[in-house]
Amino acid sequence: MVLVLLLVLVLYSGATRFDFLLQMSLTTATLLPGIFLIALGALLLVSNSVIVSSLKALPRSRKAAIVFFGGGALWFLWVVNGLSAADLVLFESSRPFMFIFGAVAVAAFYYVPEFLAVRGLCVLMVLTAWPLLRAAFMEYDHPQRLFMVTLVYAGVAAAMYFAVVPYRMRDLLQWLFARLPRARMLGAAMLAYGLLLGAVALTY
Repeated sequence: MVLVLLLVLVLYSGATRFDFLLQMSLTTATLLPGIFLIALGALLLVSNSVIVSSLKALPRSRKAAIVFFGGGALWFLWVVNGLSAADLVLFESSRPFMFIFGAVAVAAFYYVPEFLAVRGLCVLMVLTAWPLLRAAFMEYDHPQRLFMVTLVYAGVAAAMYFAVVPYRMRDLLQWLFARLPRARMLGAAMLAYGLLLGAVALTY
């Protein structure tokens, strides 16, 4: 029901309300991934029983699927809603495409629910890369931006892989938490890189 209501909201709201994503500064685009890595790294460093069980259950979680796949679907529909006339085929407006893709997204919850949370994360990663890379485009005077750009492209590559074989995310999490030092080492690396991105964001 929530997903349907949000879909209606996207259908009848103007795409310009989200123009801030397209106007993101390079500083913000570098800082946001840094904050995300710091938060995720801190969780992995702690790795208590609640965190471990929650992350291990995430690939098959129905609630996570609603949040991540539902969020990714709504973001994608907003992108479709903003298509120009030159991008449209078959129809004169984007509305029919939105209804078609919206129906497919809703149907996915009923007919292909397995690992839908993983696929949702992949969709969000690819869509998140768009405004981040846009902010770094042609900023040749700031070579340090490549710390963020490289991370984003690595995330996109990982998203493409896990979208095709989402069960590998389950296998990865099982392996990662089989020995807690593995998770904590990864958490420390994420935390360190997040701090690096935070420092880089202050140099533009």
